Amino acid sequence: MTLMTLRVAIIIVSTLIVTWTSFPNGMEAAEDGRFPVTSNLRAGVAKVDITPDQTEGVMVTGHRRKVFGVRDPLRAGVLVLDDGETKVALVTLDTIGAWDEMVTLARHRIEKEAGVPAANILVAASHNHSGPSFEANSKWGRALIDALGGAARQAAGGLRPVTVGYGEDRIGFSINRRKVINGRAVVRLNSEGVNDPRVKVLRFDDGDSLTPLAVIMHAVCHPCFFTWGDKGSQPYPNGYPKMSADFPGEAQTFVEMCYANQTHSLFLQGCAGDIRPNLPGFPYRCADEADIQWAGRDLGSAVVRTLARGVTREQLRDRPTYYAIRSASTVVSLPGKEGRISAELQAIKIGPYLLLTMPGEPMVEYGFKLERAIADRAIPIIIGYANGNLGYIATADAYEVGGYEPNTSRLTPAAEAILLAELGSLADRVMGDVFESFSKHPQDVQRRERLHKAAAAEKNTEKQ
Repeated sequence: MTLMTLRVAIIIVSTLIVTWTSFPNGMEAAEDGRFPVTSNLRAGVAKVDITPDQTEGVMVTGHRRKVFGVRDPLRAGVLVLDDGETKVALVTLDTIGAWDEMVTLARHRIEKEAGVPAANILVAASHNHSGPSFEANSKWGRALIDALGGAARQAAGGLRPVTVGYGEDRIGFSINRRKVINGRAVVRLNSEGVNDPRVKVLRFDDGDSLTPLAVIMHAVCHPCFFTWGDKGSQPYPNGYPKMSADFPGEAQTFVEMCYANQTHSLFLQGCAGDIRPNLPGFPYRCADEADIQWAGRDLGSAVVRTLARGVTREQLRDRPTYYAIRSASTVVSLPGKEGRISAELQAIKIGPYLLLTMPGEPMVEYGFKLERAIADRAIPIIIGYANGNLGYIATADAYEVGGYEPNTSRLTPAAEAILLAELGSLADRVMGDVFESFSKHPQDVQRRERLHKAAAAEKNTEKQ
C-alpha cells in the first residue's frame, strides 16, 4: 500500500467514525429529528427584554397617548452571522423607529461587544405604535443600548455552524389604506388597493433538532392595532391603554411557544407605508384582545407552517452548503421639500438571500419594484424602518393624487428614482455577478474614472 493510498484510507475511516458517532444508525438511518450540517456559515442569536421600568402614565409614540402598565414585553433581538471572512449582525426592535442617534450608539456598542464592524450592522424597527420614544440620555435610552450590547455579546459567544432554510406563506389581516376618490387620495380601507400579504421566513438550523436556532420573519403591515381610529369604538375609543409590542410581538411569542421557547424569533418590517390592519370603522377602529390574538396567531401560524415544511428531507436536500456574506452601504442625498436630506441605504447578502434597507416608511410598491429588478439573481427581502428614520417614502405616482403619505413626506417625487437606482447599485456590489465593463483598455479605464469622478463631484455639490 502506497503512502497516498494509506492517507486516503485513513480519511475514509475517520469520516465513517464521525458519521457513526454523530448518527449511530448510519447516514441512511440517522437519528430521527437530527440532520447533518455542512456549511461555512456560523450563527449566534440572543433576545432581550427592553420594556422600560416606568410604564405608568408614559406617553407612547406613533399615535400619541398615555399608557398605564404593560400588556406584553418589548424585546430586541440580535443575530450574528459569520462566513469565516465577514461578520454581520441583524438587530430587530419592538420600537416605532430606528432613530439615527440610537443606530449610531447601538453599532458602536455591538462592534465593541461582538467584534462586528459597525458598517456591517443592520438595525431595524418593527414600527410598533405602542412603545416609547428614544432619548439617548434618558434612563431607558441608556438601558436599551446596554441591553443591545449584552445581547450582541451573548450572540457572538454562541456561534455555531448552521444552514439556512427559506419559505413563504401569507397573512390575512393587512389592507391598503389609500383610496382615490374623484382624483384625490383619502385614508380609507381599500381591499382593492395594492397589498403584499406574503410572509417570508428564514430559519437557521444547527441540525441538533428540528427546532431552529433562530427564525427571521418578514411581513408587511403597520403595527398599529392598538392605536386610536374610530373615536366611538369600544372598548378603547382613545387607544389601547397599555404598552405593547403589537402584532409582531404577539407573533414572535407564538412562534417561540410552538418550539417550547427553545428558539429565538426576530421580526423584520417590509414596505408598509400604506398598509395597515384591516379593522373597519370610521375610518378604522382600535383593536381589542380578540383582534391582536387573531393577527399574532395568523402571522405566527404562517411562520410555523413554513418552518415545519422547511426541514422535510426534500427541503433540506436543496439547502446550500456555502453562504458568502457581503455587506455594503451608502449615504445618499435625496431631494426634500425643504432642502436635501441624507439617507443611509444598506445591502446584505447571505448566500442566496439579499436584504435591502430603507430608513423610513416606504409605500408597498417599492418592495415590488425592487423585487422585479433583482428576483432572478437572489431571493430579495426588502426592509423599511432600518438604519434611520426619515418618515414616509412615497412613490412618485402618489404625489399626483396626494393623500396622507406624500403630503406628510419630507421628500419630493424625484426621490423614488434615486432610491431605486442606488439600491440597485448596492445589490450589484454585494451580489458580485454583474460588471459595467470587462475592458482593461486604457481608454475604457480612463472613461470609467472620469464618470466616477463626475458622479462624486455631483454628490458633493448636492450636499453643499
